Amino acid sequence: MNIQDLLRDNIKSLKPYSSARDEYKETSDNMVFLDANENPFNTGVNRYPDPQQNNVKDILAEHKGIAKENILLGNGSDEVLDLIFRTFCNPSIDNIITLPPTYGMYEVLANVNAIDIIKVNLSEVFQPQVDKILESANPFSKILFLCSPNNPSGNSFNPIEVERLLKKFKGIVVIDEAYIDFSEQKSWLQRLEEFPNLIVTQTLSKAYGMAGIRLGICYASQEIITILNKIKPPYNVNSLTQEKAIEQLLKTSVLEHQIFAIKYQREVLEIEIEKLDFVKKIYPSDANFLLVKVDDANKRYNQLIAKGIVIRNRTTQPLCENCIRITVGTKQENEKLIEVLQLISKS
Repeated sequence: MNIQDLLRDNIKSLKPYSSARDEYKETSDNMVFLDANENPFNTGVNRYPDPQQNNVKDILAEHKGIAKENILLGNGSDEVLDLIFRTFCNPSIDNIITLPPTYGMYEVLANVNAIDIIKVNLSEVFQPQVDKILESANPFSKILFLCSPNNPSGNSFNPIEVERLLKKFKGIVVIDEAYIDFSEQKSWLQRLEEFPNLIVTQTLSKAYGMAGIRLGICYASQEIITILNKIKPPYNVNSLTQEKAIEQLLKTSVLEHQIFAIKYQREVLEIEIEKLDFVKKIYPSDANFLLVKVDDANKRYNQLIAKGIVIRNRTTQPLCENCIRITVGTKQENEKLIEVLQLISKS
């Protein structure tokens, strides 16, 4: 596959903006910077941030066992996804393929970028229907989005079926691994070199506990990362975000403890929720949430809200009729949830 054949023509010829910090990267205590029209008085944030977030990438590269040149960072995963749209999809011409029920921002970003959407629902057990996906694709199908572990179902996709799609889909395959840290399945990062059309996105918002700093991660071939760097805003990740990310990423033992606690509490929740009269089914989860089929999702959602507990009502999503999605909280939060669920089960 030639990635250049998938690019928009204007992206091929685009000359990227060159910021002051791109032109001069070296720093030392003796340097006097008069090149970027910054305020010279030190406030701690008076200088522009590193446009390539090198220190953050160094840590991620070491943690993931991947070259820094295979990493792009964005202002949340949504910016990363938007960059992918703007790189590969011609407005009002090309299309993407999504597999409902799935993360809603794929559709929002497609609409923002004037890109058509081909929807191929997951199977009844929330797995990709590979033959239907390939049959639905056409010469203008540029991107296939696979969310694994999937939101809102929580399950991981069968790797054999994913590999079939990577080999046979004639466009870019984006595997959204926002919840991969809670899964027993291996990340597709380990196979980046095998598939030139593979992009893996991850985030610091879930397992890493940094939703508030908005930092999304894109892993892909050096060729794709170079192209995405051409169109990203020069200072898309601010200094405070970079500093906080470095601080938290170095706390590996804390991270491992929190992931273990969430996975353990997920099992506790599943056991207790399964005992409730109004619960019809709990779907297998590789994420930090459970999708639960109940007798009446609207009723149960409103009852929980009245008791001060906020969940997501997913009943309007394909294959999710009368389903609610419950995030795994702390031990104390989960105990309160169970107490309330047991109370409303009697009503």
